[in-house]
Amino acid sequence: MGVADESLHGAVLDKLGALVVAGEYATGQVLRIEQLEARFGVSRTVVREAVRVLASMGLVSSRRRVGVTVSPRASWNLFDPRVIRWRLDNGERESLLRSLGELRLGVEPVAAALAAAHATPEQCGRLTEAVMRMAVHGRAGDLESYLAADILFHRTLLEASGNDMFGGLSTVVAEVLAGRTHHRLMPAFPEPAAIRRHAEVAQAIQSGDAAEARRAMRDIVEEATRAMLGPGG
Repeated sequence: MGVADESLHGAVLDKLGALVVAGEYATGQVLRIEQLEARFGVSRTVVREAVRVLASMGLVSSRRRVGVTVSPRASWNLFDPRVIRWRLDNGERESLLRSLGELRLGVEPVAAALAAAHATPEQCGRLTEAVMRMAVHGRAGDLESYLAADILFHRTLLEASGNDMFGGLSTVVAEVLAGRTHHRLMPAFPEPAAIRRHAEVAQAIQSGDAAEARRAMRDIVEEATRAMLGPGG
């Protein structure tokens, strides 16, 4: 697949995936390759590649002489970052943010406590560096650079837990953080208190204080979830 086809494939994948997630194509509905070619104005090769990726996520199934069948939500890989992104982009954003907040609350405070026992000096250094970057970019109002530092912090924390299952959730957490920024649920200048709580987590992990690391991380997740859901959340 050439560069142009790859670009088209990415665009079609995003559009088709978003339509499936939004329910424009009903569960069990059969889509024809020719129908999708006409809708998106692309080649059969591009459509087939997009369908192949969607099938790997569990959103559709494809069978010769049958077509592309839209799968029920129970079959979806709900942890795929692209599925999360598409769901955040449609009308179920609030319920998804609440679910993701509950998931993070069940995972990240525990990961922080584990990191207090297992983090390497290098990982402790990365956590501190991430907090410093957050402080600099937060004061400047550079939300994209702040986001990158925030993602670095949470990815490092999950990996530092020593639990590879927690580490595998880093892409999910990154997508939640990105969604908060890209859906304008972040203040123009991130709250200094939020950055301070990240510093408290980093310090607790470095000093081996599992209880304090757990408490501070719980505060971070609860505050972030409240901020995204608003006063009624």
